[in-house]
Amino acid sequence: MEKIILASESRRRIELLKLIFDEFEIIPADIDENKIPKTRPAEYAISLATAKASHVAKRVGHDCLVIGADTIVVSGNEIFGKPADTADAKKTLSRLSGRTHSVFTGIAVMRGADIKTSVVETLVFFRKLHVDEIERYIKTGEPMDKSGAYGIQGKGAFFVEGIKGDYFNVVGLPLSTLYDMLRELGIDIWNR
Repeated sequence: MEKIILASESRRRIELLKLIFDEFEIIPADIDENKIPKTRPAEYAISLATAKASHVAKRVGHDCLVIGADTIVVSGNEIFGKPADTADAKKTLSRLSGRTHSVFTGIAVMRGADIKTSVVETLVFFRKLHVDEIERYIKTGEPMDKSGAYGIQGKGAFFVEGIKGDYFNVVGLPLSTLYDMLRELGIDIWNR
């Protein structure tokens, strides 16, 4: 049976992938995301996911299935990745306050020379945030390793009035889409 490798060390993606596979390896991709040209959000998310999967696939060889994913948050024409520091997190949360934003997750699944890519968009509706609650949230440390400076699966949920689309996409791995991609590659997750 081929090895399954997740090209990420995101705790959220690891937990979600456990819903599909009982066993897999975690090999984070060491790529410079700043070298990936920022194009339209959907294309950018796919480019990041593909770069991660490709980087790991080159290291492990062709007898593995490698899954790469990347999540970005977009409001207006701005793409928000992980905040650089607490000031950046405050700026990001202030910009998302009282607005609707899009969360894009690109997925790349590589199996030998075969590669499948997809992107999922979910709309997230944020309520108006007060400066003091933004500061308190930042002090929890939760926003610092998350695109858009919040985690919907954590205390960031307090800011979300609603979503339209796939909840798991906002967490970082749209399971239904990944499941379909694996089926297209002939992988039967029910018999692993």
